[in-house]
Amino acid sequence: MFKRKVEVSAAGADAIRALLSDMTYELIPLSNVPPAAEFLPEGARVSVTASPAKGMQATVDLALELQQRGFDVVPHISARLTQNHAELESILGQISSAGIKRAFVVGGDADPPGEFFDGLSILQAMEAIGHDLTIGVPAYPEGHHFISDEAINQALIDKQPYASSITTQMCFTPQAIADWISLQRAAGIMLPVGIGIPGVAELRKLIAISARIGVGDSMKFLTKNTSLVGKLVRPGGYSPDDLLVGLSTVLADDYANVHDLHCYTFNQVETTERWRLEMLESLAA
Repeated sequence: MFKRKVEVSAAGADAIRALLSDMTYELIPLSNVPPAAEFLPEGARVSVTASPAKGMQATVDLALELQQRGFDVVPHISARLTQNHAELESILGQISSAGIKRAFVVGGDADPPGEFFDGLSILQAMEAIGHDLTIGVPAYPEGHHFISDEAINQALIDKQPYASSITTQMCFTPQAIADWISLQRAAGIMLPVGIGIPGVAELRKLIAISARIGVGDSMKFLTKNTSLVGKLVRPGGYSPDDLLVGLSTVLADDYANVHDLHCYTFNQVETTERWRLEMLESLAA
């Protein structure tokens, strides 16, 4: 857990403090969400993932429950997990009726997919159906585990007309994130960026959560996030304070336009929230 005074520039400290004060908490639709949600700040922005083991309706159901509890909910809509246009229309109708105004559209890992093969195809279908959602899409500063960099970069260009923001997958290297943002701006991708950061979770709890999501999901998670597992097994575990300090210049850069910290909590909200409050205290003037 964070225990030391942060030493960054005044502008960097201001940027970190502003983003930490209003960050996004990502939750997985599991049975431990209701008690975990008790530790969320009032009215917090909460992103609800989609899992092949649970199906899209589990994401929708949790999103509706959290919305009723007063949170600002951002459900994931997974292209490969959505079976057809009828299910997509149902999803859009349910979240619209609940007053949910944002969604995060991902390609997803379901195999075989339903009617939609990737994020772009479901974004185009959503446009044809009609909606009033503000849409976020994912990005991969360190590449994707099976899609080429060229295909990933082209997909982001193709999705830009449908999206209002980009959120990165977890990355532990500040320079890799900074370089990726520079490359996107040079390529004409000007959408605001949310930086994906890991929350504070014990390795044994992370493994338990991965197992509960499903064997296939667990293997994909470990394949894509071996660096996270390595960091979590170090003495004292992992917390993202050094990552934010290393990113402070980028976070304060208007051209980079980082508008959010997207925290992958692994449903470990209590420990993550304790870290957030401690870091805010360390940044106090």
